[in-house]
Amino acid sequence: MTTTQDDLFGSLFEHRDSRIDRLGDPLRELSAQVDWEAFRPLLDRIRNRVRKSSAGRKPWDGVLMFKALVLGSLYNLSDEQLEF
Repeated sequence: MTTTQDDLFGSLFEHRDSRIDRLGDPLRELSAQVDWEAFRPLLDRIRNRVRKSSAGRKPWDGVLMFKALVLGSLYNLSDEQLEF
């Protein structure tokens, strides 16, 4: 039996995604329950800082960082664990 795949790891990720769908993805469940965009006005007010220069990388999205903090708190993850 031969199968074609778009890239080297395509079938590996498809298998992983189907397994997560079967077991239930807690990230999708959390996203379905929480309206993350409702926090944006408050987060933007907190992070309202004037950049002195346009050099360097732009800051990460405030909602994305808030999600990371919530996940880290829920699952007791360190900063290093949140990166992966």
